[in-house]
Order: sequence, then structure tokens, then C-alpha cells
Amino acid sequence: MAKEIDGSAGVPQFYGKELRYQREAAGLTLEKLAEGSYYGIAMLSAIEHGGRGMPPDLAAHVDHKLGTDFFVRRCKDVQEARRKGHAEYFARVLEAERQALTIEQWSPTVIPGLLQTEAYARTVIGVERLRELPEETEEKVKARLARAQIFEDSPHTPEYWLILPEALLWHAILPPQQMAEQLDHIAALVTRGRIFVQIIPWNSGPHTLMQSNILVLDFTDAPPLVYMEGQHHGQTVDDPGLVKQYRRSYDLLRAVASPLEASLAMIKAAAEEYRNGAHPARLVRRDLA
Repeated sequence: MAKEIDGSAGVPQFYGKELRYQREAAGLTLEKLAEGSYYGIAMLSAIEHGGRGMPPDLAAHVDHKLGTDFFVRRCKDVQEARRKGHAEYFARVLEAERQALTIEQWSPTVIPGLLQTEAYARTVIGVERLRELPEETEEKVKARLARAQIFEDSPHTPEYWLILPEALLWHAILPPQQMAEQLDHIAALVTRGRIFVQIIPWNSGPHTLMQSNILVLDFTDAPPLVYMEGQHHGQTVDDPGLVKQYRRSYDLLRAVASPLEASLAMIKAAAEEYRNGAHPARLVRRDLA
């Protein structure tokens, strides 16, 4: 017997309950509904139970198969329910993170949002928001920290690989003790086996993706995505040819990075320097030379 779905629990659950109702009213199984799409029955089942959002292309497919117009019109409601505190252009990635089998990221200028401590997030968010109301900034900080729960309480934790440049470890946008706490947080997640982090040594020379940040997401039942972000915009790439090129660039970058154990040692060493009161202006040059 199918488990009853509580449509009052939230927008995603309501959406999922309506999907099951319309599917069963049309006399279709999950297999039949998935036919002709790029998605599998596991994806549709997760949507019906409110655990995953419905991508726009799948919403269009479902409406076509069921003879409705509900799902294209309402899929944005689910995105809005989860997007609170995030930029509109980030909505697709926010959903994709929850669904991904693996997430691979290269972040050359800032520690990624998924790993930021509250102090780091508040500084990054607040640097350009002097005219913003305090409660608006607070909403963004809370939303960013909530994303990180994917490593703590998610029933499905993606495998997360991150590559950082060594110089970023010494880009002290916080007081030394708070920088130590930020790096300790990353090291703790690595030690617990929740994430994998590799460092590009400062003297590695030229390498791929020197001019870009990149996020690559793979799924069990959907095509992969690539996401890149600027200061005020984000771009999602799902063209198979381009995704393949970006993945090759990421793999070449990974080949330049230090091994996992050596990278963890570098993170811990930087944290200890900060804990001992080190500041970039007072660092001995040998630390990066």
C-alpha cells in the first residue's frame, strides 16, 4: 500500500501529493510517467514524497503526459519555498545540491558557501550590503548556513570534492581566531569523511580554470550540470558537450592539486598559525615561498 503523503507539511509536499493524485487519476505508473524523459522513477517517487524539486523540463514533460498545466505553473512555487535568502539565479543549483550524487567545486577566491562558518558568511554577505536592512542580511546568513546541513542531517549526503588555491588559506577576511575556526571547520569535515579537499600549491604554475570558478553536479537519474557564478549573476550549463569540456578541465585541475592527506595538513597548519596570532601582514615569506 502506498504511503500517504501529508500535503499540508509544506509546498514541496503539496506539490508531490498533487503529482501522485494526477498520475493515479490518469492510470499511469511511475514507469509510464517517466517514459520519454531524461529522468527515472526514483526521481518521480522522491518528488511525490516532497523530497526533491521538479526541474522545469520534467514539469513540462509531466504536464504533457497528464494533460495538465499545473506542474509548470507551480514548480516555481517549490523553488521559491526553498530559495528564501538566496539569489533568484541560484534556485536551480539550490535544488540540484539536494539531489546530487557528487558535487565537485573549484573556488579560487572565496571559501564556498557550503563550508562557511557564520562569521565568514556574514562577512562575505555583508561586504556589499551596507544599505540592506539587518534582518535581510540575517535571512541570507541563515539561508547559507542551512545549506551546509546537507553534510549533517540529510538522508542523502552527496560526495563533495573541493579544490582551493593555497593562497586562499591566507586570505584573512576575518580576525585570526575566526579564520582558525573557519579552517578548523573544513578540517573537521574532512577528518569525518564528509568531504574531500585538495589544495593547489601556490607555486604550481599555470593550470586550467585560472579565470573561472566552477561547480559540477552529477546525478543518478538526471543529466549533469555545471554552474559558474560572478558577483551579481550565475550561469547554469547543461549542454552535454560543454559539460564534458568543463569536466575535463576540472580533472586536469585535480591532477595539479596536492593529495588529500597533504592538503589536510596544509589546512591544519594554516589554522594553527592563525590560532597563534598570525596575520598575513606579519607572515614570514617562507610560508608562501
